[in-house]
Amino acid sequence: MSYGQGGPPQQWDPWKPNSQQPWDGGGSGRSPDWAALADASEARAKRRRLLFIGGGALATVAIGTAVAVAVVSANGGNEASPGTSSQLPGTSDLPSPTGTVPSFAPTSAPPPLDPKDFVASAKKDKAPLSPDILFPGTQLTMGETVYKKGPTADTKNCASAAKATLPKVLNDNDCTRLIRVTYTKDDMAVTVGVAVFDTEAQATKAKQQADKKSVVKSLSGGGVKDFCSGAVCRTTTNAYGRYAYFTVAGFTAGKNVTEKDTPVFTTGDDLQEFTFRQIRRRGEAQASAAANE
Repeated sequence: MSYGQGGPPQQWDPWKPNSQQPWDGGGSGRSPDWAALADASEARAKRRRLLFIGGGALATVAIGTAVAVAVVSANGGNEASPGTSSQLPGTSDLPSPTGTVPSFAPTSAPPPLDPKDFVASAKKDKAPLSPDILFPGTQLTMGETVYKKGPTADTKNCASAAKATLPKVLNDNDCTRLIRVTYTKDDMAVTVGVAVFDTEAQATKAKQQADKKSVVKSLSGGGVKDFCSGAVCRTTTNAYGRYAYFTVAGFTAGKNVTEKDTPVFTTGDDLQEFTFRQIRRRGEAQASAAANE
């Protein structure tokens, strides 16, 4: 059978472009296939619904991916990886502060209280004072040397416990009290005399006015033989705060002290050093108590 130049009639396909429903313009006396047209219309509608649902799913996946990327980026921006400091923004990339930076006045700890201030005058030096407080215990250890404590004395008549030029020095500067104690080691003995004044200026002046003949009386008794009554002894003079202190050291056998008798010099120096420490400790204790009030 010949179909002419147009070839054989094409099968109508609703999904194929240019495919046409067979139609007889009426020449053949045939009417359109309404059932086929209805099926094609339903197929197109179903396809549109499928495309809409699929597109919505793809859009949801795309939005979810964008949120996930945003969350990962936010988390990654708050925590730098170890050893990747180069990933941190430089100072030029950081935003400039726009607020006012608060300023604070500089502060400093109060200066510590000076212990010497508390032993510089009678007004502040209020702690109890006695020979046993200033020179406690029954013996004294300085380095490897041990001194045995002997008799003690305490008088308000300062001149009565001094001799030669010292009584006048004490009286002229209004000495109010003179405390004495004796320590011994082997055949040596030393007496320390601590003169108490109302002010540091008086004690300092007494020290300056004292000379080589300004000697505190040695204190014997309680098993300690008389010493330095007529023999040559070694003496020292010093002051700290409102206290002036003197030492006289010699032999209990009554012999004179010479420059070769270094143990006697050491004995006097040890007791002079210990006296200074005790007076300073007195100031430290009062300064500490005042700081804690």
